[in-house]
Amino acid sequence: MLTIDGAYGEGGGQILRTTLSLSAIFKRPVNIINIRANRPKPGLRPQHLTCVYAMKTITRADVRGAEIGSQSLFFSPRGIYPGRYTFDVAERQASAGSISLIFQTLLPVLCIADKPSYLTLKGGTHVPFSPSFHYIEKVFLPMVKGIGAVADISLKRWGFYPIGKGEIEAIIYPRDKFVSKRWEKAPSIKIKGISASSNLPHVKERQRKRLEEDFKKMGIFAEIEEVEANALGKGSFAFLFIDSEIKAGFSALGARGKPSEAVADEAFSEFMAYCKEKMALDRYLADQILLYLALAEGSSSFTTCRVSSHLLTNLWVIRQFLDREIICEGEINKPGKVNII
Repeated sequence: MLTIDGAYGEGGGQILRTTLSLSAIFKRPVNIINIRANRPKPGLRPQHLTCVYAMKTITRADVRGAEIGSQSLFFSPRGIYPGRYTFDVAERQASAGSISLIFQTLLPVLCIADKPSYLTLKGGTHVPFSPSFHYIEKVFLPMVKGIGAVADISLKRWGFYPIGKGEIEAIIYPRDKFVSKRWEKAPSIKIKGISASSNLPHVKERQRKRLEEDFKKMGIFAEIEEVEANALGKGSFAFLFIDSEIKAGFSALGARGKPSEAVADEAFSEFMAYCKEKMALDRYLADQILLYLALAEGSSSFTTCRVSSHLLTNLWVIRQFLDREIICEGEINKPGKVNII
């Protein structure tokens, strides 16, 4: 049995999620200790517990320690069982926890099953500290599709913090194998965007206008779409994405007292920081895509605009399961390159 220290590196929920995915893929029992030890509220929160129960369901795993606040978890999968599943972050405790992170935990496991799986996931779709639904749809899924992980997702209802109660549906298709990739050069800039709000008059229009002003100053044409978000609560969202051979995404969420223009400027600043470094992958995609490239046959490489603590922590977890040489060049919070030999 493999023991994983949840306090390693950035010590967050990513260690749990990646460990669950790899444990299921390799059918290897694991004991995870010190779960989220470096967080203000250590241990399993509703979002993480939903990941555990979802993985338990699709692998028929033997699980011990699956409760709110638990800092240790035993997980022993029996197999991978595709099917139709519904998972709700708020089932056991009210929460707007990210369902994008739950989807990313399940995807690499269910795509190596022998039949498609159909998921309904309920919770937060556009919440802090996690990829938004639109990032998954426009950036993450197109990129992992090139590696071999294929899925379709649709947004049924938006879920902003703190209410949540969003919903997505997904179909995950079987694949034969993962293939290696080399993404080292910056993509051509073809920028699109979304300005969305729910139950906040004029906000999406103000965000769009500010984004267009920001791009006009740089001499860049950007196609920005206004979207009325069908959420139960109030919220706003600005999202920019590069729709080229390599995808990248940049977003910002509204908050009480945060002007619409500040939301737009925040997303635009993320975009500009990425462009400045002239690297291939944005800082979020780098750690999210690492697992798939590590599982692929052959060597892979990519450059990223920023080496994050999440990337380094995910790299460490993957090394616990795979006997592969994975080298990350570059200082933390600086541009870098990852080689998978």
